[in-house]
Amino acid sequence: MATSVEASPILRRPRWSKRAQREFIAGLLFSAPWLIGLVVFIAYPMITTLYYSLTRYEIPLEPRWIGWKNYVDLFTGDRFFPKVLYNSAFLTFIGIPAQLVFALLCALLLNLKVRGQVIWRTIYILPTLMPPVALALLWRWILNPELGLVNNALKAIGITGPLWFASPLWSKPSIIIMQMWAVGAMTIIYLAALQGVPQELYEAAEIDGASTTQQFWSITLPLISPVTLFQLITGVIWSLQFFTEAYIIGGAGTSPGAPEGSLLFYGLYLYVQAFQYLNMGYAAAMAWILFAITALVTWLLLRVSRRWTSYDLV
Repeated sequence: MATSVEASPILRRPRWSKRAQREFIAGLLFSAPWLIGLVVFIAYPMITTLYYSLTRYEIPLEPRWIGWKNYVDLFTGDRFFPKVLYNSAFLTFIGIPAQLVFALLCALLLNLKVRGQVIWRTIYILPTLMPPVALALLWRWILNPELGLVNNALKAIGITGPLWFASPLWSKPSIIIMQMWAVGAMTIIYLAALQGVPQELYEAAEIDGASTTQQFWSITLPLISPVTLFQLITGVIWSLQFFTEAYIIGGAGTSPGAPEGSLLFYGLYLYVQAFQYLNMGYAAAMAWILFAITALVTWLLLRVSRRWTSYDLV
């Protein structure tokens, strides 16, 4: 006595009710704006730039397939590309740690119970609200070698200030100083993390005789390590795409990233290739290399962070 498998009610797929179908269609309609934006503004441009990166596409000429030549030329025939990588690496591996340390110190100060605490926090966050263009123009004036506030203050005490943005040696440190002035967003995130640390842990450590320094290294730093990882990753992604301030201060004319290409960061050089030289294929190859570098650095940070990041409260 044989029974057909298709006829078995146990293996038969349940049909959707009309209500479930309506809810599914409603869900698609509500998510349609995001799905359309994903396809139109992210997926399609990525696929298009991948194709353009394998072509010689100089506007207004039509793209012509050349394979991997753009990538080979970047690493073997472009004399500016090593300097671009060095400038971006300098900003990433020196500037981001400096900003994190400074932001954490400011957050520790703002976390102290002092009079006017809200006012101090408000004053500190104000520089973050300044647009990048205004920020670059302000600091180009503050660090002006002749008329700037910093060099005039140094001159008053008998010290000759450096050329800052006008010096190939001091231009990148000047960028880092400028960005450290506007780490209010990092500080606020650190401040929220510090307020989330259980006070009972500090009380128990005090009973055991731990000093303030020991409490910081054994309690505070481990418990805010996930926030540090988040800010480190987002900071690295930002630094690899650094553009606006470098464009305003270093320029993108006949000698982009002046002085002597010391401010020619990756984002600025990509812009020069795409919109000054109209070499879209070459710029598309640069964009994909930047994407690969960013993904690789992020992956390495996530792997290494397992050794020093703790997600346990105790």
